[in-house]
Amino acid sequence: MKVRTRFAPSPTGYLHIGGARTALFCYLFARKHGGEFILRIEDTDQERSTDASVQAILDSMDWLGLDYDEGPFYQSQRFDRYREVVQQLLDSGHAYRCYCTPEELDAMREEATARKEKPRYNGFWRDRDEAPPPGIKPVIRFRNPQEGKVVIDDAVKGRIVIDNRELDDLVIMRSDGVPTYNLTVVVDDMDMQITHVIRGDDHVNNTPRQINILEALGARQPVYAHLPMILGEDGKRMSKRHGAVSVMQYRDEGYLPEALLNYLVRLGWSHHDQELFSADEMRELFSLEAVNRSGSVFDDKKLDWVNQQYLHKADADALGQMLRPYMLKEGIGISAGAPLSAVADLLRDRARTLGDMAQSARYFYAAPVAYDDKAQARQFRPATADILQDAAERLAALSSWDTPSIQAALDASATALGIGFGKLGQPLRLAVTGVTQSPPMAETIALIDQQDIQARLQRAIEVCRQAS
Repeated sequence: MKVRTRFAPSPTGYLHIGGARTALFCYLFARKHGGEFILRIEDTDQERSTDASVQAILDSMDWLGLDYDEGPFYQSQRFDRYREVVQQLLDSGHAYRCYCTPEELDAMREEATARKEKPRYNGFWRDRDEAPPPGIKPVIRFRNPQEGKVVIDDAVKGRIVIDNRELDDLVIMRSDGVPTYNLTVVVDDMDMQITHVIRGDDHVNNTPRQINILEALGARQPVYAHLPMILGEDGKRMSKRHGAVSVMQYRDEGYLPEALLNYLVRLGWSHHDQELFSADEMRELFSLEAVNRSGSVFDDKKLDWVNQQYLHKADADALGQMLRPYMLKEGIGISAGAPLSAVADLLRDRARTLGDMAQSARYFYAAPVAYDDKAQARQFRPATADILQDAAERLAALSSWDTPSIQAALDASATALGIGFGKLGQPLRLAVTGVTQSPPMAETIALIDQQDIQARLQRAIEVCRQAS
């Protein structure tokens, strides 16, 4: 039997980190076993589902490179099929109409609570054959078995056993004719021949209900694998208050999709002590047996480290192309100046993200309009003017504008002035870049036009002379 997995997000917001990890695990499991990966949009909540959220999901899947073999399928386009199945369950006696009012249901729950029982529907209309009360549109409830147990051999959590007496008769179609989640997901998984349901463990409580519906329909039960939650640093489920954001925000900040996937695959799964995985390695090595049963803490610093590893090993030309849109976003003109690949290559070891890299790259294409305030007060003194002037003259005299020639000129300047290189390098860096941190000065200067360097140094010299 061919493996078929599905990722089934609800388009009521952006695709978050937890959803992206679920999609990744479904994708990897299907790819490892030569199976098929299906995308299904669970948009039956018409009030909360939006086209913008659907597009955000599709964009996120595309950016991450999680190619699906079928879909996207939309539940909102399958209502006729769901109603057909509900009628089938009614006809077979596995479902019934319930005419309880909201007030009656509230009373049932209150009475159960008073008896220190689980507040739930008590099956009032389960076996009644009397005439329904007028003016009330019924809901359709599934007639859950009252005997026996549901056994889930979960591929991650192990065996889970639920007594059917713990389950009430859930609503499978509301009074307005809209099917509920536990019905639609069962029908979809059955029709789409899903063999493995890989999803977050917040769905564990739904699983025994879904298994009972599958059995009532005479359908095969898929393998279930419930993934542990992703946690914030406080050990609680990750949410917006922990900084959980859209997958596309990571793109906008300049994380590489390969790095984000690498980080996500290690949130709850491991292969010995290996930290970095190529796409091929993930597809080859991933297994549900190696997924942890406990939750994993999302660590921003670890994600940054992984992203830096990918920036470090990227091809320089490719890195320059990836950097381009972030430069444009920062409003930095790159039509003139150093090749972007050379700038990216020089900055890669100091950047956390492509966004950081773009911000740091500004001085390669435009002279600083201001200097770091504290550094200016400390470095740009009247005596510094002579130091910068000597360096400027030696740089102006160079016939070869490359890193070795520039480094030799700066070394000669420090020697002639009888100062350590730091006494020259620190004010020189501020004059050229406007900031206190940059790659080595000779390499930085080599990527900036020789005349531009002279203009920057002369401006800094004037600032030094005017300092009190």
